[in-house]
Amino acid sequence: MSTQFLTDAKNGDRRSLARTLSAIENRSIQLEQALDILGPVPDSADDGWQTLAITGAPGVGKSCLLDGLLTAWAKKGLRIAVLAVDPSSPRTGGALLGDRVRMTVVDDKELNDRIYFRSVATRKASGSVPVIVEDMTKILLALGWQKVVIETVGAGQSEVRCAALADRIVVVEGPARGDGVQAEKAGLLELADAVLVNKSDLPGAELHANEIRESFELGIGSTPPVELTSALHGTGVEHAASVLLDLPSSGRSVRARWRERLLAFHERKILESPKLDELLQQLAKGSIHLDEAMRLIGGFSNE
Repeated sequence: MSTQFLTDAKNGDRRSLARTLSAIENRSIQLEQALDILGPVPDSADDGWQTLAITGAPGVGKSCLLDGLLTAWAKKGLRIAVLAVDPSSPRTGGALLGDRVRMTVVDDKELNDRIYFRSVATRKASGSVPVIVEDMTKILLALGWQKVVIETVGAGQSEVRCAALADRIVVVEGPARGDGVQAEKAGLLELADAVLVNKSDLPGAELHANEIRESFELGIGSTPPVELTSALHGTGVEHAASVLLDLPSSGRSVRARWRERLLAFHERKILESPKLDELLQQLAKGSIHLDEAMRLIGGFSNE
C-alpha cells in the first residue's frame, strides 16, 4: 500500500489529510504506521490543553456556539481541528454528518486555513464518541494542529466517553433545563471543567447558571467557571473563548477519565476482533453464551 498521501498530508495538503484520517477510521492503516512517517505526537508545551471535548444535550446550540469559539481562536492565530461526532443509524450504519452546515468559520477566507473540520460517524461504538477518534486526534496533533476540539453527539446524562479522550471537558447547557436538583443529578456536569449556559438571551438562563454554580460548590474539586453565552447574538462568546483557552483542569474528571479509557480499551478489542461478526451470529442463534464469546475474542478471563 502506497503511503505517499501521508507524506503529502505532512506537507500540508488538505486532501491528503482527509485521506489519512479516512485510512485511520477504516483501519486500512494503523496509528503506529502513520506516526512512523508523520512523526511523534508532541507533548503539551505547558499546562494547557491539546484536546477539548464540547458536549451537552441536543438543542442547546453546541455547533453554533462552537462556530463562534473557533472564530475567536482563529483570529488569535491558532490552528484548530474539529472532530464532530454524529450518531450512526443502528440499522443502516449511516450518519447525517451535517454539523459543517452550521460552521461559518470554514467559509471565511481569512480564517479557514487555520480551521480543519471533520465529521465522524459513531458506527459500532457503544459510547457517544467512537474509540477511533483518539487515533484521529493523535494524527491531527502530529500534523501540527495546535488544538483539537471533539464535539460530541449530546446523548444526555450518561455521556462520559469524552472524558477518556479529552484533556478538558466543556458542557453546554441551556435555560429551562431543570432545577438545581437536576443539575446535581447530571453525571456529565460532575466531570465538567467549564460550563457554558448558551441562549442567555432567553428567560431563565441566569437562574440556571446560578443553580449550576451552587451545585458545584457542594462537590469535590475546584469550582469550574460557569459562563453565559448567546451564540445567536454573539454575547459573551469572545469572553468564553478566552476563558476556555486558558482553562485549567478542575480535577473532577480524573477517575472517570481512566475508567472510560479502560472501558474503551476493552471495547476496541471487541470491535476490532476479526471474529466479531461470526460470534454475533452464534450469539443470535443461542449456540454460545456471552462468556464463551468473550473468551473466543481473547484477552478476557473470568479469573
